[in-house]
Order: sequence, then structure tokens, then C-alpha cells
Amino acid sequence: MKVEQIYSLVNPAIQSVVGETAILQEDLSNLVDVGTAIFNANSYDHFVKALVDRIGKTIFVIRKYTGSAPSVLMDAWEYGAVLQKIRAKMPEATENESWQLDDGVSVDQDVFYKPEVSAKFWNKRTTFEVDRSIADLQVKSAFSSPEELNRFVEMLYNEVDKTMQVSFDALIMRTINNFIAETIYDEYGAGADYDGDSGVRAVNLLYLYNQAHSGATLTQAQAIESPEFLRFACMKIRKYVGAMAKMSVLFNIGGERRFTPREYMHIVMLTEFKAGADIYLQSTTFHDELTKLPDAEEVASWQGLGTDLEFSNLSKINVKTAEGHEVELDGILCCIFDRDALGVTNYNRRTTVHRNEKAEFTNYFHKQDCGYFNDYDENFVVFFIK
Repeated sequence: MKVEQIYSLVNPAIQSVVGETAILQEDLSNLVDVGTAIFNANSYDHFVKALVDRIGKTIFVIRKYTGSAPSVLMDAWEYGAVLQKIRAKMPEATENESWQLDDGVSVDQDVFYKPEVSAKFWNKRTTFEVDRSIADLQVKSAFSSPEELNRFVEMLYNEVDKTMQVSFDALIMRTINNFIAETIYDEYGAGADYDGDSGVRAVNLLYLYNQAHSGATLTQAQAIESPEFLRFACMKIRKYVGAMAKMSVLFNIGGERRFTPREYMHIVMLTEFKAGADIYLQSTTFHDELTKLPDAEEVASWQGLGTDLEFSNLSKINVKTAEGHEVELDGILCCIFDRDALGVTNYNRRTTVHRNEKAEFTNYFHKQDCGYFNDYDENFVVFFIK
């Protein structure tokens, strides 16, 4: 074990802490142990200088990852593969003949009125697996008790769980991103100038703000920190929450008559936008409920963190959709969608095992498959600034 005398560091440190000297550069190279992958066999004791140091305490890094993607998981089923969604179309109103009676005129009540019903099917599924081998005997020599060995194996399984959860989160976000991209494409078309207009389902809040405030030239970078813009954005989003609860053809790509009451509504917001609204508005507002955003799930980014955590990366998608449309856009703040618009179905996670008796190890195959669907006939609205 290497032991360093650091009295020359401690004395000046105390003087700095109590305010006797100015803050000076300190050499911490002999103070902080940054760890080594494997120490060598010359790590001897400091008494007889012949005994090899032993491990006194082992820390296993076991930290459960719960995931961060929005909760769009739906029911699973054991048999069958296809997801079927059946809808009935709203009938048209007709004349009430109770108030159109004429003497001697027959009223026909034997007409058959066939309901108009349609069905839509989804039959795609994604799957992947994570494999792990556990040896029976070979690793025992590294530990001093069964408890330590069990913790080691638990750590290995924990890493598998994290891989499965991160992969699952990524697939959920890509399911949402596909709908975002299709909504934007449907509203703007290919090669669109996103900053020059706003749609009904793909709402450019910055364009609307600058139009509403004649002469305003607020930029994307300024908007995310502008209390005035954030208030405007909160007002617009809350307006949509109320409007989408009304029967309308405005909020879905298919132009179908749909409504989304609040209890069926998913609201997903970029953390930077929600945090900005909370901090810049709530901290200076006495009646904070007047400027409060609707309750929502948060995502740190739509597609990835990038390399610098810049807003332009966190708020960006760059995808080729399931329909083959290419959409690249940053500044995405929020999306609101019906619970039936998208989801993860028939989630099936399982583990199969194979034992190798010759080499005395066991293979564990952790598998996951599920279906991810978008239904463009259901309500979905995306808000962005560009």
C-alpha cells in the first residue's frame, strides 16, 4: 500500500480555510486516489515489507435505472400478433318526423340504417436481446465470501437491466419522434421554411409571438429565456388542451372527427422549456396557477443529448419516418397526443437459459419484443420555435 505524507498540503489548506491566506493553487496529485485497473504484486505492507496487501472492502456499483421515457406502455396479450382498432363513424342527423305529421301520410319506420364501421391493423414488432454468461467456479477465487460473489452477480444483472431499459426508452422516444416528424411533414411538406409560418397541428410559437407583437424580432435563443414569450407559450398550450377536448377534425392528420379529454391526454415537454417556464414565470408570480403549464411528462431531449447539451441539440429531431419522409427540425418544445395515438403494445420481456456442463458456465439470454404503433387518425399536436 502506498502511503504519502501530506503535512505540506494540510497546513497551507488549514490556513486557507480559516482565512489566513489567499486561495492558492494546490497540488492534489498525492491526495486523491483516482484508482488503478490492476495493482501490481509489489503492493506490500509497511511492517515486514513482505506481505501482499489484501482487499479490505469491496464496493459493487449497483444502481437501478428506472428509465426516463414517457409512459405509453399498453396491455400485453399471450396469443395472436395483430393489433386491431375498430371505430364507428358518427352518424348524420336527420329530420325528426314527429313534427312533420300530415293527415293520411304514412311514416316509414322500417328503414335499415347500417352503421359505418372501420378497422385498422398493426402487425409489426421489434425485438432484441442481451446475452450474459455466468461461470460457476472461475470467479470464486476473486472473492472471500458467498455474499460478495452474489453481489458481483447482482451487479452483472443490473447492467443487463440498464441496457434493456435504455434500449426500451430509446424505442419509445423514436415512436414519439416519428409522429412528431409526420405531423410536421403533413403540415409543412418537404423542404419547408419552418420559420415563416405556423400550422394548426405543428405550431410555431415563435412565429405566432412575433406576429402578435408587431415589430417583434425575438429569436429562438432569446425566446427560451424570455418571460413574455414563455407566458405567451403557456397560454397557447393551455388553449390547445381545452380545444382538443372538443370534437374536431383539426388536430389529426387523417382529418377524422376526434376529441381528447384531459384524462386521455399525454403531454410531453422538453425539460429545458418546462424548467424555463417554471423558473422565469413562477418565481416572480404571486398567483402562479395563472402562468402554470399543464402537468406533463418531461424528456431531457427528443433524440439525443448531443455533445454539448445545447438547446439546438436537445430540442432537435432528424429522422426518416416510417412513411419515408425526412424531417430535420430543432426548437421542438412540447407535444400533446391522445392516448390511442401511439404506444407500445404486447411488451414481452423474458429470459431463457442454457447450461454448458463441460465448461461449467450458464448462458442467460435476455430477450425483449414489442410493437410500436402510430395512428395518424388520432389527435397529435407539436409545438416548436423556429
